[in-house]
Amino acid sequence: MAISSLMLTSLFSFAVVTAIANAATFNVTEIAFDDEYLPLFGERNILRSTDGRTVKILLNQHSGSGFISSNLYYHGLFSASIKLPSAYTAGVVVAFYMSNGDIFEKNHDELDFEFLGNLWGREWKIQTNVYGNGSTSRGREERYRLPFDPTAEAHRYSIVWTNTTIIFYVDEIPIREVVRSAAMGGDYPSKPMLIYATIWDGSNWATSGGKHKVDYKYAPFASDFSELILKGCRLDPIQQLPAHAQCHEQELDIAVAGYSAMTEQKHKAMLQFRREYMIYSFCYDELRYPLTFPDCKILEGEKEKFGRTGHVVRPSKPQMKGAPPVRKRRPKRHNQPRSRIIISETAEV
Repeated sequence: MAISSLMLTSLFSFAVVTAIANAATFNVTEIAFDDEYLPLFGERNILRSTDGRTVKILLNQHSGSGFISSNLYYHGLFSASIKLPSAYTAGVVVAFYMSNGDIFEKNHDELDFEFLGNLWGREWKIQTNVYGNGSTSRGREERYRLPFDPTAEAHRYSIVWTNTTIIFYVDEIPIREVVRSAAMGGDYPSKPMLIYATIWDGSNWATSGGKHKVDYKYAPFASDFSELILKGCRLDPIQQLPAHAQCHEQELDIAVAGYSAMTEQKHKAMLQFRREYMIYSFCYDELRYPLTFPDCKILEGEKEKFGRTGHVVRPSKPQMKGAPPVRKRRPKRHNQPRSRIIISETAEV
C-alpha cells in the first residue's frame, strides 16, 4: 500500500515528538504471558507463541477472545506492544484496559485504551477512557488519530496509574495526563484493578455509530500482544490490610520512576501530539456536559479546533455563487446498547 504524503508528514512529525520525549524510556523487564495472564473468554481463539512472549487474540464468527491478569494491581505501569488487524475492520474493537467491574459492579473504576476498526482505506481510531467509582455517566473520553499505521507493525501502549496521576503513553510519548484533584472526588480511580486485553464485535456502535458492521467474510481478525509489562503493586488477597498499606514500598518505587514523571520535555511532546492528533475531547463537549469538568484545562488554541460536540470541526466547503443553499441532513438515530463509549458520532472524522 502506497504511503500518502499526509502519512509521511505525520510519521516525520511523530519522529520529532519521539525524539523530544526520549527520556521517557521505560527500561522495565517484560514478562511471559503465562507468568501473569490467564484466558478470559474464547480460549480457542487465543494463540501463544512458542516462547510464550507473544499472544494472538482472534475474532471470528463464533467468538471474540481475551485474557486477564491473574492478580489485582494497585498502581503501577501496565503496558503491551500491540499490532492491530488490517484491511476491512469496521465494527471490530480491540481493548487494552484496567477495570474492577467484576468486583465492584455499581461503582467500578476503569482505565482504557480502545481501538476502533474502520472501513477499507480508513484509519483505526484510538480512544482513552477514565472512569472512577462508576462515573460512566460522566465519561472522561478522548479520541485520537494515530500518526502511523498500527496494522503494519506493533506499537507500545502504556498506562501509568499512581495515587496522584494517570498518564497514557503511545510509543513512550505521553498523549494524556489526568492529575488528581479534590474537585474530582470519587471520579479518580482508587481501587485495585485487573488488567484485560480483548477483541470483540462492537457492530452496534464502534464504527460511525453502528452504521458499519463487522463483515465476517474477512475473519478471522487478529491482534498481536507482545512485550508485556505489569510493573506495580500486586495485592495479596489473603492479607486483610488495605491496598495502600500493602503497597507502601512499591508506591515509593513507582513515584520515583521516570515513567511516572511529567517532565517539561514530555509535556511539550504531549501537547504537540494532542494538537495534531486529538479529534474528540469530553472537555469541549458542551452538548453532553454544559458545565466544564473541574479537571479540564481549557486551552484557547485548542478550543477553537473543536465544535460544541467536542469533535474536531471540519472546514465547510465553499459554496458556488448562485448555487442553492445546502440543506443539512439530520443524522440517523441508532439504537445502541450501553457500552464504555457513549460519544456522539455526528461529527465523525
